[in-house]
Amino acid sequence: MATGKLIAAVFVASTLGLAGCAVTRDQSTVGQFVDDSAITTQVKARFAESPVVSAMAIKVKTLNGTVQLSGFAKNASEREAAESIARSVANVKDVRNDIVVQP
Repeated sequence: MATGKLIAAVFVASTLGLAGCAVTRDQSTVGQFVDDSAITTQVKARFAESPVVSAMAIKVKTLNGTVQLSGFAKNASEREAAESIARSVANVKDVRNDIVVQP
């Protein structure tokens, strides 16, 4: 019985430790981290589905509902399409488009 309690205590401690590590700078809760991760995943998935946007060339990060796009686009149309796709994802508050068009 003592072994079971020890295992349970270790599990609880490790779970709480992981939850604390999940929140990054400027995120107030684990829930916000999960929401931001879901937004990032949805934007990347839509990029992968798009025939216009290169999901491999454009990076996506989300903080408090603001999506930051970075990387390189082949042309202005790809840059604009990436921003439009990001803005269309639910719960996105703003998009910062730092994508550079390759000359």
